[in-house]
Amino acid sequence: MSGASIGQTLGLWSGELRTIQARIRCLFGHASVAASAAAFLDGLLGPERRKTGWMRAEAAGDPGPWRQQAVLGRGRWDADALRDLVRDYALATLAVPDAVLVVDETGFLKQGTSSCGVQRQYTGSAGKITNCQIGVFAAYVSDRGHAFIDRQLYLPRSWADQPDRRRAAHVPDDPHFATKPATAVAMIERALKAGVSFARVAAGSVGACPRAGAAGPRGRGRGRDGPAPRGRGLRARGRRHAPVLVGVDPTFLTPAAK
Repeated sequence: MSGASIGQTLGLWSGELRTIQARIRCLFGHASVAASAAAFLDGLLGPERRKTGWMRAEAAGDPGPWRQQAVLGRGRWDADALRDLVRDYALATLAVPDAVLVVDETGFLKQGTSSCGVQRQYTGSAGKITNCQIGVFAAYVSDRGHAFIDRQLYLPRSWADQPDRRRAAHVPDDPHFATKPATAVAMIERALKAGVSFARVAAGSVGACPRAGAAGPRGRGRGRDGPAPRGRGLRARGRRHAPVLVGVDPTFLTPAAK
């Protein structure tokens, strides 16, 4: 597309977005819900700097944010099916045998205590322990480009072990507590099961925190989910938030490795 004009490029992007919206339409039970989901995507990609419900509704020509909020909060559709559809769409263009699967976490700063999974915890987004949600993400990277293909919200013990709090936030019964490294391994296993082609896995020090006594493995320090074994912390290896690159060897996914 190096010789394409801006208008032609925007036209190609717009046409491809319509194709994606048509592909996800089957996930929604009613045409009006699918239309609201498409408007939600348009709003996320729009020029507004703040993507509030009212601003997205105004961009879509809706009288208020209720239709798009219904898609996110009250509509019944399979989020994992959407994840798989997006993954397959991305891999149709990006897949190569020597690609890298990149797994890492990021934080979303929050106020209050009602958002699912929120608590005071370390996040690199703020560089400190603060009130936030944490998500673990997997991105597919090749010489053809890169795209996110998996995601999982981290559910701390302060949420996983409190049924009343889960019900208030409409958390299903099946998600149980899992550490972020365990979630990362589950994503790698899921990608392998789906036939995703990649040769390496790259990961940051998922769950690490650079402060002594804070949430993360540091030699004899404590992790967010318990003490770090001797010699297993990042400082014990002389590295801090060091990336890890491993081959996709079956032994990596043995129960002992988890």
